[in-house]
Amino acid sequence: MTLDWWSLGLQAVNVLILVWLLSRFLFRPVAQIVAERQSEAGRLLDEAAEAKAAAERVRAEAEAARAQLASRQDTALRAAEQEVAGVKARLLREAEEEVRQLHERAEQAQVARQQAALALVEERATRLALEIAARLLERLPDSVRLSAFIDGLLAGLDELPAAARRALGAESAALTLRVPRTPSAGELEACRQALARALGREPELKVAVDPGLIAGLELEGSNAVVRNSFRADLARLHRELSHESA
Repeated sequence: MTLDWWSLGLQAVNVLILVWLLSRFLFRPVAQIVAERQSEAGRLLDEAAEAKAAAERVRAEAEAARAQLASRQDTALRAAEQEVAGVKARLLREAEEEVRQLHERAEQAQVARQQAALALVEERATRLALEIAARLLERLPDSVRLSAFIDGLLAGLDELPAAARRALGAESAALTLRVPRTPSAGELEACRQALARALGREPELKVAVDPGLIAGLELEGSNAVVRNSFRADLARLHRELSHESA
């Protein structure tokens, strides 16, 4: 077998031309396109990485915001629960205090009603007792209802302070002698003589009939009053009974 060097040389030249043409019109554009595509792909990858990083930042910020919001909500919820609990406790205390005050007022009102009823009963009982005593005293004989009280009137004069007794005896105006009925001349004279002995002079008397005395005598001057009557005794007894019941 013999080689045709001219044919081999021509084929080699053809191959070189083909390679030059391919590199000139195919490989370089393709390489440039590939490089551009690679650059675009790199840019897209960079943008994708940046977008991913931005998304991660947004997600992290969102997670942080969500956590912060959840924390705030939890704090607000706890604060609301505490406020509700405080309001509930305050309302319960106020309600309990109001109930206690109402209970105390009711008890005080009940005690006041009981005391008022008791006082009314005691007052009625006292008045009834005094009325019974007055009616019994009204049955005394007329002679006893006046003359029997002269000595007691003199004892009342003796109990006066000395200055008051002297002033009573020195009065120029008539002394008022209250009697339960119109005295007889003898009874009136006995009263004058007894008063003259007690006062050191015979006083001028103005007789005033007062059936409300029931029995007894009362002597009134401008500065002193001496009472020795059943009305005065009943009034004193009423005061004592009312004081004891109070």
